[in-house]
Amino acid sequence: MSSAVAPAAPAATPSVSLGMRKNGKNWHGTKKAFRPSAGLTSYAKRQEVRKHQDAVKEREREMKQEAEAERQAKIQRIKDRRAAKEEKARYEKMAEKMHHKRVERLKRREKRNKLLNS
Repeated sequence: MSSAVAPAAPAATPSVSLGMRKNGKNWHGTKKAFRPSAGLTSYAKRQEVRKHQDAVKEREREMKQEAEAERQAKIQRIKDRRAAKEEKARYEKMAEKMHHKRVERLKRREKRNKLLNS
């Protein structure tokens, strides 16, 4: 029986201490060599990134439009409710002065006119 013993994992190397910095500013991070071509990407990669950004912006636009439509619908509901309340109050005020059958007749006539005009 040969026992295949897995080699022991190498012990984690402790962080290498570089010692004191020459200028004494130990709180600053260490600088790396300047590589002007390091950030350059291929045209295809840039196009892919641009397409992704355009898709994200389009989705944001759609979401904003949906939110605005919701907001406008809410405003319209409030306006409709207020108009109905004012109309009801006006008919109640008219009912105090005149007979209820005449008020009903006026309501029907105004409703017909409203439908014709709109």
